[in-house]
Amino acid sequence: MSGRSGKDSRGRQHRHKGSSGNGRASSRGGGTPLAIAGVPVAVGQQVVCDIVGLTHEGEGVGRVEGYTLFVRGALPEEKVRAEVVSIGKSFGKARMTELLVTSSGRRDAPCPIYDTCGGCQLQHLDYAEQLRWKRQHVVDNLVRIGKLAVAGEDGGEGVIVHPVIGMNDPWRYRNKAQVPIGFGDGGLIGGFYEQGSNDIVEMDACLIQQEENEVLVRAVKEAARLLDISAYNRSTGHGLLRHVVVRHARTTGQRMVVLVTNGANIPHVQELVGLIREKVPGVASVCQNVNTAVTPVVFGEQTRVLWGEDVIYDDIAGIQFAISPRSFFQVNPEQTERLYSKAVEYASLTGEEIVVDAYCGAGTISLFLARYARRVYGVEIIPEAVEDARRNALLNGIHNVEFAVGAAEVVMPRWQADGITPDVIVVDPPRKGCDPALISTMLELRPERIVYVSCNPSTLARDLKLLEDGGYRAVEVQPVDMFPHTGHVECVVGICRVDT
Repeated sequence: MSGRSGKDSRGRQHRHKGSSGNGRASSRGGGTPLAIAGVPVAVGQQVVCDIVGLTHEGEGVGRVEGYTLFVRGALPEEKVRAEVVSIGKSFGKARMTELLVTSSGRRDAPCPIYDTCGGCQLQHLDYAEQLRWKRQHVVDNLVRIGKLAVAGEDGGEGVIVHPVIGMNDPWRYRNKAQVPIGFGDGGLIGGFYEQGSNDIVEMDACLIQQEENEVLVRAVKEAARLLDISAYNRSTGHGLLRHVVVRHARTTGQRMVVLVTNGANIPHVQELVGLIREKVPGVASVCQNVNTAVTPVVFGEQTRVLWGEDVIYDDIAGIQFAISPRSFFQVNPEQTERLYSKAVEYASLTGEEIVVDAYCGAGTISLFLARYARRVYGVEIIPEAVEDARRNALLNGIHNVEFAVGAAEVVMPRWQADGITPDVIVVDPPRKGCDPALISTMLELRPERIVYVSCNPSTLARDLKLLEDGGYRAVEVQPVDMFPHTGHVECVVGICRVDT
């Protein structure tokens, strides 16, 4: 969720400074050099840049005498004047000071603090252009990192990269908000981190967040202020309330709030719960998670129910899911259905296949696949996620699935020794991509097909090259826009063994 600014009576934006200060690139702090031999620009210099592309974070890629400068807010085909703020041997960063030539795709960002908040990167780019750029971002990674031929590039043949599946209405799509809490001029604030910073920008509205979550976050902040509950200070490690995590189930309307605290004791806890319920009728679950570690990780290990249920329920394509406070559940349910439907399509299931779902999480893809396969085996290293997966299978009366805890590269050979040989393997790894040992294991098991669901085109391209070197061929790639107005793009890739 992107942060949105709140202002005091004098119109000032509230911020909380984290332990590392404002986190911005500095031309003089941290040993940043002002000039480097052979680099044609120096820190503090005003330069004119031609913008030739976008980074995966949505920054403009500028060129000055062949040197690369990343310029936030600049778009391809634009010319900008910018101040250099940091440099290295290969690239630097600059702050745009004047727009000299404007792209036809530039739009006014509707969010009032878009220039401050770090949650969105592309609101200033027309949505159709966002989708075109995201496809090109995938293509560029496949060619540059994966060394793959892409159909249509330079008139050649190769893997097909389809146009990105976008949203008809690319706003208000997020069903979950994770809001850091801190101090501002007026006391407790909650919002999101400023771009490149540990400063919190107070937010009361976010255009990519479901409005139901906005209401719930506001209610928690108001109740905490009224009861004088302290905000966590990242610099000192003192204070109680660290994060507010809220979820809204699209199909059932149920809402959950999780208070992440720096300690187990919440003063006036019953009054706090009562105020939240009074302000937001329909809340089904109020939970507490305790995290006393000095870490940017949101959740700690201990969670308890303060009031109501321990889960809420949502539905994707007719499959019901129980969502606990720490469950992984896709934040854009509309696009999730499209993403997983494409994964099922690329698996080419006839009802006779044995399928392994590596990185199965809470079993979302596994349960989709189980409707079309003979049997699905899911494996996940996080025990709590496997518990959720088993509960979701029972909830839906799906019995042709089995889940195991462990690393996929360890569990899958054990299954094979028991006579379980997969026809299809589905992987949905984190941003770092597949573990090299898992790639090796898949090549040893030699399934007919592999379906790769990716949230990072660069690690996807790296892994596809390894699979192609091992006797597989990437057939087609379907990008899906799970996070409109951000630099992220997810992909589903259909991969077949070359001898099939």
